[in-house]
Amino acid sequence: MDADQARARLGAGDKFTFDELDEIWAALPTVRPEEILGAWRGSEFVTGHRFEGTLARIDWYGKIFTSLTDVSPIVCRRPDGALYDNIEMAKGRASLWTVEFRGEPTATMIYDGQPVLDHFKRAGEHTLLGVMNGKGVRDQGRYYYFRLDRDPG
Repeated sequence: MDADQARARLGAGDKFTFDELDEIWAALPTVRPEEILGAWRGSEFVTGHRFEGTLARIDWYGKIFTSLTDVSPIVCRRPDGALYDNIEMAKGRASLWTVEFRGEPTATMIYDGQPVLDHFKRAGEHTLLGVMNGKGVRDQGRYYYFRLDRDPG
C-alpha cells in the first residue's frame, strides 16, 4: 500500500481491523511537530479496542496544539457547545516532540501527567492519523488509533 492508497482507505469509512490501520500507518508520511500547530477535531475508528467509545462519552472535540510546549490533549464540548480543556481526564496538559515510533521519527504528543504518547502521521493536507502508545494503552497488544482533522475556524 502506498500513501495515496492509505489516504483513500481512510476516507472510505470508520470501521477497520487493527491490521488495516497498522498497514495504513506504515504507508503514510511522517510529520514534524511545528506542522500540526492549531486546533484539530478528533474522531475514533471502530476497531473493537477497549477504549472505543470513551471519548464519545465525554463529548471529545479533539486537541489544540497552541505551541510545542502548550498542548490541550483532551478538549471536550460542554452542553452549551463551549470547548474546555479536560485536564482531569488528561491528567494535565502535554507538549509536542519528535519521537521515533516503529523506526520513524514523527510528531508525538507527550502527556505531562501520565505515561502516554500520541504519535501522528500525515493522512492528508488537513488530516492526521494518530496512534496512542504507552503504559496501559494496548489492548491485547493492539494500539488505539484515532483521526484528527484541522479545524477550519
